[in-house]
Parts: sequence; C-alpha cells; structure tokens
Amino acid sequence: MNEETKNPEKTPGRAATVTVVVIVAIYMTVALATLSFAGVSDTGLGAGNPENQSSIFAVLAGPVMGPFAILMSLAILSSSAASLQSTFVSPARTMLAMGHYQALPASFGKVSPRFKSPNYATIAAGVAAAAFYVITRTTSENALWDTITALGMMICFYYGLTALACVWFFRAEAFSNGRAFFFKFLAPLLGGVILLVMFLKTASDSMDPEYGSGSSVGGVGMVFILGMGVILLGVVIMLVMSRLRPEFFKGQVLARGN
Repeated sequence: MNEETKNPEKTPGRAATVTVVVIVAIYMTVALATLSFAGVSDTGLGAGNPENQSSIFAVLAGPVMGPFAILMSLAILSSSAASLQSTFVSPARTMLAMGHYQALPASFGKVSPRFKSPNYATIAAGVAAAAFYVITRTTSENALWDTITALGMMICFYYGLTALACVWFFRAEAFSNGRAFFFKFLAPLLGGVILLVMFLKTASDSMDPEYGSGSSVGGVGMVFILGMGVILLGVVIMLVMSRLRPEFFKGQVLARGN
C-alpha cells in the first residue's frame, strides 16, 4: 500500500523485508521448539505420529500450556481472521488498480466515499471467493484440498512473472550502478527464474493423480487441472478485456513513470 505510507519510496520495501525476516524467524523457532519438545517419533506426542500430523499444535497445546491451552485456539482463530482480511484486501486492491487503469470495467475502480475503500472490488472478491469455496466444498472435499495445494503453483507463476517484469521495467537503469544492478536486475532475475522453475516442476509433478488427493480427470491430476485452469481463466479475461478496452494493453493509460 505504497500510497498510504510515509516515505512511499522506501517504507513499503523495508516493511516487506522486515515482515519476511520476522516470519521466517517465527517459523524456524516454532519448528525447532516443536521438534525439541515432541521429537519425531511415530508414537505418542511425536511429530512423526500420523494421528498428530493433521494438527500438531492442537495435540501439544495441553501438554505444553496446561490450563492456558485455550490461548492456542484463540491464536488460531485470530490468525484465521487475519488471513481472511489479507485475502480480501489483496485482490480487492489489485482489482481497484486494474479498474482505475482500465484493465477491468470501471466499476472495479470505485472507492466508497464513506469507508474510503474499494467497495465494489471488495464485494466482488468476497462473492467470488465464497462461490468458489461453496462449489468446490459441495462438489468434493478432495477438490477443496487440491485447490489449496494448487495455490503454490499459482503463486510461483505470478510472482515469477512479476519479478521478470521488474527486470524488464528497469532494464534501462539496471547497470547504472552496483545498487541498481543488484536490486533491479540480479535479485529479481534470480528470484523470477527460480520461481518459474519451481512452477514448471510443480506443474509437471501435479499431472500425476497421486500428487494431492489422488483425484484425476482423464488421467490428469486434479491439482494440475485446478492450478492451470485458474491461470487460463485469467488469460481468457485478459484477452477479452484487451479487445473491449485496449488502451491499457497498448500502454496508453499507464505510462512509464506514473
């Protein structure tokens, strides 16, 4: 949210970096603490016990926290609420920008005069998410879990493209100095290549029905079908909008430096 921060040229980047470092530190600390306490045995409280692997924290909450184990449930509920909020905010703001710059219908670019937030885009994101969840949940629980598994493939795809787009966008100044070379060329190039390699590897592996829940259509794994299906749906929408509102796609709306 660069436009909502003080010093938007530096604060968002620093915030993202600090967030990644903090998350990695928390994950590593919790993982090491869990293994140190429970071990990897396949019996009892061990992390290798199949009965514990669906929710290891629920199993360890009582032995570790005693009467305060309820705090674990509250923490999980809080994190779930935060995940829902972030899930709504991200696509809503993306669609807000796309609506404003005419990559989507103009209604997506509307901002509520009362709440100062993208009301139409937020509602659209919520309706789409709810519909997708209901359809996959009622169709098959396997489809829901395979969708979650396919998210990794989709994330690698769009983050990889974003990183390579960064390399292309800053190509004119990438070799102006050492800092620009590292941050505007080398780092995003390596990141983009690594993510796209992971995407291709995951896509290849997920074609096997055994990857995920074991469900398949025509011998092709459901994870691959769901992941590639969502990506192809985005491609179709992009092609349709490029015909209906070609200004954005011709570079007439969002010029370099805007």
